[in-house]
Amino acid sequence: MSELKRTPLYEAHVALGAKIVPFAGFEMPVQYPTGITAEHQAVRSAAGMFDVSHMGEFLVEGPGALAFVSHVTTNDPAQLALGQVQYSVFCHPDGGIVDDLLVYRMGEQRFRLVVNGANIDKDWAHVRSLAGDFDVELTDESDSIGLIALQGPAAETILQPLVDVELAPMGFYWFEEGHVDGIPGVISRTGYTGEAGFELYLPSDATRSVWDRLLEAGEGDGLLPTGLGCRDSLRLEMGYALYGNDIDDHTSPLEAGLSWLVKLGKDSFVGQEALVAQKEAGLTRRLRGFKLAERGFPRPGYDVVFGGETVGPVRSGTLSPSLGCGIGTAYLPSDARPGDEVSIRIRNRDIPGEVVPLPFYDGGSLKR
Repeated sequence: MSELKRTPLYEAHVALGAKIVPFAGFEMPVQYPTGITAEHQAVRSAAGMFDVSHMGEFLVEGPGALAFVSHVTTNDPAQLALGQVQYSVFCHPDGGIVDDLLVYRMGEQRFRLVVNGANIDKDWAHVRSLAGDFDVELTDESDSIGLIALQGPAAETILQPLVDVELAPMGFYWFEEGHVDGIPGVISRTGYTGEAGFELYLPSDATRSVWDRLLEAGEGDGLLPTGLGCRDSLRLEMGYALYGNDIDDHTSPLEAGLSWLVKLGKDSFVGQEALVAQKEAGLTRRLRGFKLAERGFPRPGYDVVFGGETVGPVRSGTLSPSLGCGIGTAYLPSDARPGDEVSIRIRNRDIPGEVVPLPFYDGGSLKR
């Protein structure tokens, strides 16, 4: 087993009393002494700050940058203006998902691809294997960049005095290059929680000072350091896919409800033929949300029963802090619809529930 990595903020987490667990090849905080529920509620009502420095960043530069990014992703980066971000997917030739990612349009011939931490090596090998026919230079920036996510309705109030860009006019999935407490970096408005917020891409060796400064600045606004536990419950309440749970090498973006990321009409991209064929043949399964009618914790891997048959495992599941009930996702037959009965087998008992539309929670502060 390879040695676990540490982010630039590892010592900060230890100093704050965080419970550290292995995640995506890193030692990461799953929660702080406040606990997962309190951290979840802080993000929904005030603000939380996450270390997401385990994420990977690849720089794509050169005359062929746009054509290359278009070829390796399912969405259409030609639609991006400078300063805009796009959610997208890498696919295998058979249509399976290599990873989901963010595409940043940094310049006319310059893009940053932000990938999942657990998939950095796999994704790097994937994009490098496809670069030969394009006039591009690829750089893996992952080790040189720290990444902080500040999320919650108070995020803008906390961050604005510390940056030299105007945050209020910044649209969802846009970014600017500027300074955070005097440190040069990229300030973007994306997020994984359903709340207003920002992501700060910083030099690795300066990330700790910005983290500490933000904690100090946000103390009066209810800012808490937040870990992986509430990150998962927040994103699941929004119905956002998690690689390794909801999507993987053996699921396609069409099955996963991500067809809006697949521009089948653009020039050739990896996986296009397989996805066209799958769409024409019709889907046999789709990722759906479910909500339990009785108390229960639908953990990933538990059996899902639909139409009297076991149809597969729970992909993501939790006891929702905002809704007070068990929620989760599973791949169900394509004819499953909201309101249909479903049950989750927990300790040899089938807990009843129903199929529901996503997102589970719609009370967030995010203004798109």
